[in-house]
Amino acid sequence: MSRPLIAMAVSGVIAVLLFWMMAAPDNDSGGGNGKEIEVTLYCAASNRAVMEEIRAKYEEETGRKVVIQYGPSQTLLSQLEIAKTGDLYLPADDSFLQMGREKGLIRETIPVARMQAGLVVQKGNPKEITSLTDAIEKKVRIVQANPDAAAVAKLTRKLLKKAGTWDTLDEATTAYRTTVTDVANDLLVGAADVGIVYDAVLHTYPDLEFVKVPELEAAASEIAIGMLEASTQPAHAMHYARYVTAEDRGLKHYQKHGFKTHPGDEWNETPELSVFAGSMLRPAIVDTIVAFKEREGVKVTRVYNGCGILVAQMKAGQKPDAYFACDTEFMGQVTDLFPEP
Repeated sequence: MSRPLIAMAVSGVIAVLLFWMMAAPDNDSGGGNGKEIEVTLYCAASNRAVMEEIRAKYEEETGRKVVIQYGPSQTLLSQLEIAKTGDLYLPADDSFLQMGREKGLIRETIPVARMQAGLVVQKGNPKEITSLTDAIEKKVRIVQANPDAAAVAKLTRKLLKKAGTWDTLDEATTAYRTTVTDVANDLLVGAADVGIVYDAVLHTYPDLEFVKVPELEAAASEIAIGMLEASTQPAHAMHYARYVTAEDRGLKHYQKHGFKTHPGDEWNETPELSVFAGSMLRPAIVDTIVAFKEREGVKVTRVYNGCGILVAQMKAGQKPDAYFACDTEFMGQVTDLFPEP
């Protein structure tokens, strides 16, 4: 999570909970009780190859353990809704995170990368498939993932229904598989001629080839990782989420696997934030900041003083990550120091 985003999160929490004194006991002590730290992630099958690399590096570097359950995005979401356990959820499309938010399952999210949907064929494209229409007209064997469970198929169905061509593709489809990787495996063993997949999935399939097609040009999925409301160890969950989205850690693996990544910060074991606040606000915000610090696993340095003095310090060159003023007049004097993220 970038410093501006974390700072905004602090601001949002305090704005909403300004008069709520959070004094809950700390149940996330960082493994001090001798128990092994273990984070549970529910992850889309399309991200399995890259996530296994990231998990191995993370466990080697930190000594912490990550348990990952892979599957179709919708199936995982349904499991989360029933079980209400776990720490993190990474579906193949952020629309599932939005559904999770609406169900009260997702606490916060961090963007990761982007994938493009298209066709998979044998290396060299022996059937010379250039579009979905071409594949249908040539009556080749077409395989898809389950549109009621897998993100790529759900996205394909939504897009083609809007275009009025879904029923034609549905009738021409030879078989539906559970996940997008099952589709790629069908092509690998010769059980199908064409499949619909994400481009990044094929990084570990050198004998297969991705074909961009006009019908699926708008079928792109944004990937983000979400923290679950059910997590009983949010600081540990956020630790892994930040590792996954760090430019010099998880994101370099995503790039290697052909994903188009979003900008990320460099890895920091424990991020540090600085907060300036008017002295009179201290009783109202101190407990909320402490709660935020414990939940996010960050350090927060707080400076309380008169708002005029704090403004003068900022104009002299000091730049905190967040500033809470007693009056909007003081906010207006330093708005240039806090650009939109």
